[in-house]
Amino acid sequence: MLYLQLFLSFLKIGFLGFGGGMAIISLIQQEVLRYGWATEQEFVDMVAISQVTPGPIGMNCATYVGYTAGGVWGSLLASAGIVLPSLLIMTVVCRLYDRIRNRWQDNKVFIWVMRIVRCMVVLLIAHAAVTLMTPASFPDAASWIIFGVVFVCSILPVFVPSAPGTRLRRTLDAVSHPIYIILFFGAAGLVKYFL
Repeated sequence: MLYLQLFLSFLKIGFLGFGGGMAIISLIQQEVLRYGWATEQEFVDMVAISQVTPGPIGMNCATYVGYTAGGVWGSLLASAGIVLPSLLIMTVVCRLYDRIRNRWQDNKVFIWVMRIVRCMVVLLIAHAAVTLMTPASFPDAASWIIFGVVFVCSILPVFVPSAPGTRLRRTLDAVSHPIYIILFFGAAGLVKYFL
């Protein structure tokens, strides 16, 4: 029964939260607290571990929650519950978007609709991030600073225009590379923790 409960809960999360890591994390947190699979502090620890391991943060967090609640089978089912509907929806949406864009890319109504959709996605992720940012998650100023710098490094290449192959572009790509972010800020987090 527990395995079925895990799979159905994460299947729901896969349908509701695909495409937005913070939105998925927020939905996972609600399910975890609802069923008592982990305490709030344990969930915060899971999120912290997920941030310094390779792969999408929502997937990693689902795996940890599944393992905490139901062992190896629980982690497999929880992960599958997110992956399957997410892949299905993303495939359908991408196909539809490509067809619509090819036909309407010069249409002013289409351009404005896409701007509104992008704003809605940003607001959704921002709302999920605020929901996740409880005092227990970020207990001191140093954590907020580390989180802020990681966020800026992640999105910097999107907003700084530069030609491919230039020194600025290579620097931005290096700064925003997930491996470098994990290594550098993971080390900063460990230093802060032990000091």
